Amino acid sequence: MPGLVSCLGDLIVTGILILFSDHVQSEIWTNEVSDVQYGGLGSRVTLTCGGAHGGSPVEWRFNGSSVPAGQTHKGSLTLLNTTHSMEGNYSCHDERGTLLQSIKLRLGHPPHFVRVSCRVPNHMNIYCSWVQTKTTHLPTIYTTSYSVNKAREVDPCKQEDIGVNECMITNPPFWTSKVLVNITEINPLGSNSTIIQIDVHELLKPDPPEDVRVLQVEGQPTQLLVQWSCPSSWPAKILPAFPLTFSLRYRPIGSSYWSTLETEENTSLKIMDALVGHLHQIQIRAQDALINHSQWSEWSHVVEARPWIQPWEEPTEELLDFSFPFFNLSFPVRTTDKSPDSSLHQNGSLGLMILLGLFAAVMVAVLLTIIALLRVRQRKQDNVKKQELTSMVKMKSIPI
Repeated sequence: MPGLVSCLGDLIVTGILILFSDHVQSEIWTNEVSDVQYGGLGSRVTLTCGGAHGGSPVEWRFNGSSVPAGQTHKGSLTLLNTTHSMEGNYSCHDERGTLLQSIKLRLGHPPHFVRVSCRVPNHMNIYCSWVQTKTTHLPTIYTTSYSVNKAREVDPCKQEDIGVNECMITNPPFWTSKVLVNITEINPLGSNSTIIQIDVHELLKPDPPEDVRVLQVEGQPTQLLVQWSCPSSWPAKILPAFPLTFSLRYRPIGSSYWSTLETEENTSLKIMDALVGHLHQIQIRAQDALINHSQWSEWSHVVEARPWIQPWEEPTEELLDFSFPFFNLSFPVRTTDKSPDSSLHQNGSLGLMILLGLFAAVMVAVLLTIIALLRVRQRKQDNVKKQELTSMVKMKSIPI
């Protein structure tokens, strides 16, 4: 973590900045309207009427209204324990009411320390930004610089956009990782410097890989080919000297567990164990391959893809024969080719065979029942005929 370093801890750097700060401070005052005066909130502020002569009496007005005489002394107006309500337009007048001078009073706070953070997306640039820890309510500018290992030489941290609290260090030396960054806040009430020390190697964090693409592998239902590009902020010209390591993670949608793969320098990887028929989520991140204690980039945006699936084929008809002891029965049965890797097709074929078996069993039971009923009926008819013959024989044996 960057630490706050006292200005007294680096006299050489601070001395140079103070000289530069005085110059900038004078620019603020000369660029403002000549009758603007600045003061500190909660302090004592004295306004002097520049147009008064000798000890002639002066009348002070605030936003057009007279100020109590008890606050004036020898042509000057003294304000105690100032607040924002005391900001505005003050004017001094002679006995005849003639305007001698007008002053616009602005109140605020002296500069304070700022909170600085730096990011290092590659070996060629360092970007540092800052925010105020205390609002001053006054016009403020910043001077920015850096030095290497407390060296005497101080170089500017370039501010490209006015009003944006960010500066850029270009081509920092690779032979050292320690850099001192100085951000000086300046307003009409003074200046204050914040100095931090950063470790460039620890802060090195590439941007996420770009243009992530996922392709199916023809004929391979468990494979996916993932391709991507190096981040645009990591120029191709530095890749031979500063290669990147990439990490890939993937999971089927619905799963909370990621599988990971890694590669050095390559910008493609093949997933070999994708779940058949399922949609997968894929992300890539990058890290400097030479500096192990540098940071991984953020993950790239999520890309979704499904492995190759065997195209659907039109079903074909085959005649399956089921022979039974009592009769021959043939059924036209619709069958389809199945993929050896598809559990869904296997389950469908198994269900079809079970249904066919149940149907055949029912048909056999029905036929056996019909045959049994026919045999019972035949036996009843034979018994009736026997009884009739017996009656006829008995009738013939009776004498007439």
